[in-house]
Amino acid sequence: MAEAILSELAASLVVKLGSLAVTEIKLQWALGDEVKKLEATMSTIKAVLLDAEERQGKNHELQNWLWKLKDVCYDVEDVLEEFEITMAQQEEMLKDKSLRRKVRRFFSRSNPALLGYKITHKVKGLREKLDDIAADRSKFHLMERVDSKRMIIHKERDMTHSFIRPSDVIGRDDDMENIIDILIHQGEDKDLLVNPIVGIGGLGKTTIAKMVYNDERMDHHFDLKMWVCVSANFNVAKLARDICSLATGKNCSDLTIEQLQYCLRSTLMGSKFLLILDDVWNDDRAKWIELRDLLIGGALGSKIVATTRSSVVATIIGNVPAYNLTGLSQEDCLSLFLKWAFNEGQEKQHPNLVQIGKEIVKKCGGVPLAVRTLGCLLYSTTDEREWLRIRDNEIWKLKQRNNDILPVLKLSYDQMQPSLKQCFAFCSMFPKNYMFYSFELIQFWMAHGLLQPSQENKELEDIGLQYMKELCSVSFLQVVEDYEFFFTCKMHDLIHDLSLSVAQNDCCTLNSLTENVPEKVRHLSFLDTSFLSQEFPKALLQSDKVRTMFFPIKGVGPSSESFVRLSISRFRYLRVLNLSDSCLDELPSSFGLLKHLRYLDLHRNVKIKKLPESICSLHNLQTLRLEDCSQLEEIPQGIGNLINLRFLEITTKQALLPENEIQCLSSLHFLSFFECHKLEHLFEGILHFTALRTLVLASCPSLTSLPRSITCLPALETLVIGDCGKLNLMDEQDDDEDCMLRLRSLLLGELSELVALPQWLHRSASTLQYLYIDDCPNFMALPDWLQDCKSIQKLELFRCPQLSSLPEGFSHLTSLRKLKIGHCPNLLGRCKMVIGEDWPKIAHVPEIYLDGLKV
Repeated sequence: MAEAILSELAASLVVKLGSLAVTEIKLQWALGDEVKKLEATMSTIKAVLLDAEERQGKNHELQNWLWKLKDVCYDVEDVLEEFEITMAQQEEMLKDKSLRRKVRRFFSRSNPALLGYKITHKVKGLREKLDDIAADRSKFHLMERVDSKRMIIHKERDMTHSFIRPSDVIGRDDDMENIIDILIHQGEDKDLLVNPIVGIGGLGKTTIAKMVYNDERMDHHFDLKMWVCVSANFNVAKLARDICSLATGKNCSDLTIEQLQYCLRSTLMGSKFLLILDDVWNDDRAKWIELRDLLIGGALGSKIVATTRSSVVATIIGNVPAYNLTGLSQEDCLSLFLKWAFNEGQEKQHPNLVQIGKEIVKKCGGVPLAVRTLGCLLYSTTDEREWLRIRDNEIWKLKQRNNDILPVLKLSYDQMQPSLKQCFAFCSMFPKNYMFYSFELIQFWMAHGLLQPSQENKELEDIGLQYMKELCSVSFLQVVEDYEFFFTCKMHDLIHDLSLSVAQNDCCTLNSLTENVPEKVRHLSFLDTSFLSQEFPKALLQSDKVRTMFFPIKGVGPSSESFVRLSISRFRYLRVLNLSDSCLDELPSSFGLLKHLRYLDLHRNVKIKKLPESICSLHNLQTLRLEDCSQLEEIPQGIGNLINLRFLEITTKQALLPENEIQCLSSLHFLSFFECHKLEHLFEGILHFTALRTLVLASCPSLTSLPRSITCLPALETLVIGDCGKLNLMDEQDDDEDCMLRLRSLLLGELSELVALPQWLHRSASTLQYLYIDDCPNFMALPDWLQDCKSIQKLELFRCPQLSSLPEGFSHLTSLRKLKIGHCPNLLGRCKMVIGEDWPKIAHVPEIYLDGLKV
């Protein structure tokens, strides 16, 4: 991950060094010369990073140079943050009118002037160290390149061809038949159908395309067949030459683009052709259309089959639904593995190895190339110890050749922008088969400053969501369930192996088998607590610049207060601290030392009754998770000091919240109250949350009403209310002329007092896209103004026995794409296909589910 982090880190450091905050410090602490020299050195290094990235794979010395450079850049970033923190402290001291506090602070270790003196020495030391490292670059003869932030390295895979030996393929007959069926029977009356095959690298997309291409039925069905390997460089002129050469049987390399277009169109005219475009990466729609237009003109029923790793590419080029390739069965994987690990029939002589092989193929997750890679590693060896070594080792630690699984998967990684590479590498902090929650991962990335705005005024949360979608589009993440305002996803085991391989040295996962921790490690993830049997693990004694301490597994958390206390005192540069599921009765009072902390996760701490006041001095904190802290008696009085807080989850025993404090949290984007059993009211001061986008009220049985000011939240997009048995949403005025509410998603569940939707929700009619109502036994009718919800795309109604009909005008909801109705007996009868009284109202909806069955 060195090169991915460095390109982004170096760019951000150059910007920070020239920032206003640093300029102020230059003047106050006479750092002008040092900062200018530091800025110049960083700019020089940044210019050669792209060249270094391309060449480091074959140069171990260059690789070490990059690691040293990255380490110093981290240190520079830490010092720059100290600049910013110290400036904020200075401003606070100037505002403080208490002479006694000023004197006390002057003689304390946190005196900004004293800190400034220390920082001056740190900057000088780092500048000298960076100069020494920068001087070494001359040994590698590095070239200056364009801004790496906007540059993607295109590393070509080996060119493919159409030949295949059918006996080499196992477990893909059904996929082949499905695609052949599509090619023969669909779109015969269309000019040109483009059928994408989508899946991660190594899954067998090219293999299936070869099987289809060589099937004799294709020879009978098409007049002309052509195979072109596209790969990363989508050059329209080159592709047109390749296709023209195949179509004519002549060398077309000397033709101009004008001659090519004439040759192609005249050659293809009247011919029914099949074109395989293997390994397409291009996501530039204009380039695709330019090529496609050259190919239109053949006979009706002409087809293109394109293989790609990206669902985005499939959407751009395909005009029929993509064929999403899945993994092989375990049985097929074992057959394939034995074929590559043994000579024919040899496996019968080694039943013990076959048993180990069954366990080995489980590591491959159904990916044929991974099966082949491990089979080849074991070919010709019958040493059981070697087989066990392969079984017990992570794939990323095993030797790989260019066409083995990890290098093939890494091609997708190489195509990413540097900022996305960093985000992907951080996924290695989570264990295999981990269920990612979109909001959790986005806050995690945000805490480490990985979310880089590509345009002004774009929220960091939106950038994080965009990054997650990009990872999903190349199958690096796979969506499990979409809840509209967040989604869950998982990572294929092989993709996780790739994340481990690119994150090594920076990130370290610790478990009972861990013996050593890299001295320069910055991110620690604890997968069990056996590593913490000592008061403070000896393996961590050499590490003092850790930025992440993470306990990602549910039920696994720190049990020793001394471990937490020593970690806080030692790891002063922590950005992320996850102490969820701890068995602690109380937390150390030393949290105030963590000035860099942005993410603090304390959820599911079921013994903690009180939080240390020092938490309220963490001015950089962006995320605070207190959900499921069932014994927490109150929110700290100084919580209003957390002015940068964007994400807050609360579980507390309080009946009333400290309004004067909480209303100061004007940066909040996400606010959740969960299992606050005594909470009776929210506060009118909620109107100060002008940036709030998501509000969740769940399992608050004493809550009776919402504040009228809830309608004055201009940024609120998602409102979730569930299991609040006493809550009466109708207490508010029927309408409010000052209502600023513009919701996109509304989710209501387990609300026994809900009879109808309140009129103030009508203000969201033009923006509402998702409405969910579940287990509201007294809910009787949807409002007449529902017909005004022209943007609504999804409506779900469950367990509302009093709901008996849909409102008139329901058929006007032309944007509605999915309707689900379940356990609403009166309504279900009226919605029966054709014969139901309300069927005409819903017949236009593309997807309808009644009691779980698709209509």
